[in-house]
Amino acid sequence: MQNYILSATSTADLSKEHFESRGIPYLCFHFTMDGVEHIDDLGQSMSFDEFYRQMEKGVITKTSQPSTGQYLEYFTPFLEQGKDILHVSLSSGLSGEFNNASLAARTLMEKYPERKIIVIDSLGASSGYGLFVDKLADLRDEGMGMQELADWAEEHKLNVHHWFFSTDLKYYVRGGRISRVSGFLGGMLHICPLLNMNDEGKLIPREKCRPERKAILRIVEKMKQHAEGGLDYNGKVYISMSACPELAEPVAKLVEEAFPKMQGKVLINSIGTTIGSHTGPGTVALFFFGDKRGR
Repeated sequence: MQNYILSATSTADLSKEHFESRGIPYLCFHFTMDGVEHIDDLGQSMSFDEFYRQMEKGVITKTSQPSTGQYLEYFTPFLEQGKDILHVSLSSGLSGEFNNASLAARTLMEKYPERKIIVIDSLGASSGYGLFVDKLADLRDEGMGMQELADWAEEHKLNVHHWFFSTDLKYYVRGGRISRVSGFLGGMLHICPLLNMNDEGKLIPREKCRPERKAILRIVEKMKQHAEGGLDYNGKVYISMSACPELAEPVAKLVEEAFPKMQGKVLINSIGTTIGSHTGPGTVALFFFGDKRGR
């Protein structure tokens, strides 16, 4: 057994059971809904369906990242157990969590000089971040040591592709990712923007698709263009979606048909309450390993 902990946060949008089965502890973000604070606990205290129903009713949500103090409390028990820590954070292009975790790590390594904490900026989000952490768990289980694993993570994190489309633009307008004019016109014309995550871990609009079927086809085309090994891709594929299985399932079906050598079936997860507060319902995201992401 390795003498270190591989750690993440709830924004990797994997299920509680998935985290536990892989031996990956995680720290939860928080969100407020109508001024009431909740834990982003992977749908345990509030189901994802209920969360998105409330958003569709117009309830305003806000999110908050773990503070440095929360990281101090989270990391300390592992150190006291004699474990080192490799923590992988949500993209610094979307959150300040990486900075908070890094400050806590520096503080604790002064207190526990015999222990080591490495914090990796995933430059990823949702189940793309989850796919990355899951791959690190595979390598850990194969016997890779913490420093070697950290080096591998830094070298390969931009190989994780994140492609998104959404059928409802108002949440992207609210978050400033799409202008109000573009959001209005897109809604009138039933345009689904296709976005991806760039090399700074930020979401960038790439194409405009209409109707929804075009977006479904285009997101799979992006995987055909960028997947490691092309149509011979043999890695895992994850999808995350926000209360729209009728859109996610056709994407999964097309991927499984196009990539017969992929590892297992496409895993469909729910976009959690932190990421979902910014995307809203109607978003589908596809994640896979491929060539290096650029700007």
